[in-house]
Amino acid sequence: MATLQAADPLSAAPKFLGANACSSSGCHGGGKENQFLVWSVRDYHSQRPFATLTTARSKQIADALQIKDPTVDKRCTACHAPLSEVPETLRAHGLKASESVSCESCHGPAERWLRSHTRPDYTHADRVAAGMRDLKNLYVRANTCVACHQTVEFPLLKAGHPELIFELDGQSVSQPKHWREKTNWHGAQAWLVGQAAALREMSWQSSRSQEQDTRLVARRDALRWLFEKLARVEKSPAELRRFSDSFQNQNEVQTAADSLARRSSEMGWSDETKASMLRALANSGPDFRRTDVGQQQQARRAERLVLALDRVLADKPRAAADAQLDELFKLAQSLPDFEPLRFAAALDQFAKRLQP
Repeated sequence: MATLQAADPLSAAPKFLGANACSSSGCHGGGKENQFLVWSVRDYHSQRPFATLTTARSKQIADALQIKDPTVDKRCTACHAPLSEVPETLRAHGLKASESVSCESCHGPAERWLRSHTRPDYTHADRVAAGMRDLKNLYVRANTCVACHQTVEFPLLKAGHPELIFELDGQSVSQPKHWREKTNWHGAQAWLVGQAAALREMSWQSSRSQEQDTRLVARRDALRWLFEKLARVEKSPAELRRFSDSFQNQNEVQTAADSLARRSSEMGWSDETKASMLRALANSGPDFRRTDVGQQQQARRAERLVLALDRVLADKPRAAADAQLDELFKLAQSLPDFEPLRFAAALDQFAKRLQP
């Protein structure tokens, strides 16, 4: 048997059973647990990503790339219908790619843990050992989401695919929850892990692409600038402080960003850590007064900064700063019309409102 499995690795791999395997009323389809109902009725990940491939906009993008059918082309289905990437031999009967981003797209193929994961004597570690993906780990969670929520190949962008900005905490909050966060949850920590994973993906994409998209480069450099601001935070992880140094190439940035994502998911987190990060970001007004940085790059920095401020502030009473944060969002909303000096002035006011 071992010889046969070595010859055919797929024979040893667990199968994907499909969302219906989780849908009974005695499991996640009702009664005490309703995760399947939340996903199938309220969550964008259910059906809609696949349905998007049938729209007029998708057809326009496909025509530009000479894609005959976006519902079966891997350039499209990799994210919009990931189950279509699963080999037929690992699909249970009746599993359909139109499930879009389904239960097992995130939690992993269920064959080996489906029956056992509800046992009361099973710990979380037992479930992970059986093959369930450890989504309680922020690093694992970010890696599960980031590729499809951040990376778009340049030919797709050129053909009209919208740009993507990955932000783990904010996008998790906006998603209808079918899970419970641990009691010591810190949204700012999830934000940092997600942004580090995003920078890693953008650096990886830059390092392997012969044709550079100026938008991608500007977004990547804006996120690196953000980390350089946070590198000055007292007691920040060593991996974060590395961003105050000069990297030789994108491969080094990629490695450092991955280390930061992993380390920041493991580090102890406190209100003091969050407050230090908030001060470092809020006091970056002088950067937007610099005349040696182009308008596009400044706009991208502002875009990343306002999202960061929003997430770092998310679980803190902030009535005094809300109106000013709304103003910052408005000023950063239109990249072509961005005015760095107006943004800098508004950011200064925001920083003042945060003072006790």
